[in-house]
Amino acid sequence: MAKKKVVTQIKLQCPAGKATPAPPIGPALGPHGVSAPQFVQQFNDRTKSMEPGLVIPVVITVYADKSFTFILKTPPASVLIKKACKIEKGSATSVTAKVGKLSKAALEEIAKTKMPDINANDIEAAKKIIAGTARSMGVEVER
Repeated sequence: MAKKKVVTQIKLQCPAGKATPAPPIGPALGPHGVSAPQFVQQFNDRTKSMEPGLVIPVVITVYADKSFTFILKTPPASVLIKKACKIEKGSATSVTAKVGKLSKAALEEIAKTKMPDINANDIEAAKKIIAGTARSMGVEVER
């Protein structure tokens, strides 16, 4: 079997189990000839076991014959941090205004979740990366 020619890769962030062909998905896929409803159907099927509405990054590879494949990534660290701290959004002034506190256990849990997609060799390095993200959001990290 000959290898398909890759035309492009599209990166999107879609809510798990709740994706619709409406913007931003439809307009991102349309110019490449990919069927948005078909992608949405497959995406929702693959993410139905996840928490509904959790933002999931997806990398869609579009081939010359207008077919596609996609890879699901782990949710963004900021989304996981907001969920762990039960906050709506990060601080506008992260240095002065703290909006929440992240426990060591929650930090480790997030680091373990992000491990497949994060650029770290071990869990300790991943925890440092997640802690940095939390600090930049105005979330205090337990030491």
